[in-house]
Amino acid sequence: MKQIIDINGWKRKQQYLFFKDFEEPFYGVCVDFDVTATYDDAKNRSESFFLLYFHKMLTVCNRLDSFRYRIENGNVVLYDTVHGSATISTENNTFVFADIVYDSDFNIFCKNAKSEIDRALSSDVLLPCVYGEQTILTSTVPWIKFTSMSHARMFSSKGSAPRITFGKATKENGRMIMPVSIHVHHALTDGYDIGQFVDIFQELLNY
Repeated sequence: MKQIIDINGWKRKQQYLFFKDFEEPFYGVCVDFDVTATYDDAKNRSESFFLLYFHKMLTVCNRLDSFRYRIENGNVVLYDTVHGSATISTENNTFVFADIVYDSDFNIFCKNAKSEIDRALSSDVLLPCVYGEQTILTSTVPWIKFTSMSHARMFSSKGSAPRITFGKATKENGRMIMPVSIHVHHALTDGYDIGQFVDIFQELLNY
């Protein structure tokens, strides 16, 4: 479900009107997160580290309006719930897309996610996200501890969904640190909003 936002009464009206027609309205930051607690929890539970931090990322996005706003058919809309489109590595060192549905209950989320990943890996077709703009577009690059990130873009496409990329987790001074790239549409999301995402995501990663 989604609702159309009346921009005339929206606090972001001026920022939206300013940025919405930019040729490149996306901007991004890279932030190092301390994932020690989540990494250790995954090991202790014999659970997927990826699915644990992915669920926490989607939890943050679903708490924040700024990560659920989209521009569709000239309107600003707010989705009730957003899901995740993920790149999943294959045995031949390429990737497939998986549409991972969000559920606040991790056990339900994990069961559905594993089923979707199995489906994606068994397919020989690189299918795009079926949920369209109702997603957070994500990539995982577990081979690289990056400090910056850019994305392939089709500028004729007017997509406005956030793009989040996870890098290689490495041990630094006894802590597991993972870089995360966060790219958002400036007509919908400001630095303050990214700051909220960073603070809440780190809080969730701490347990």
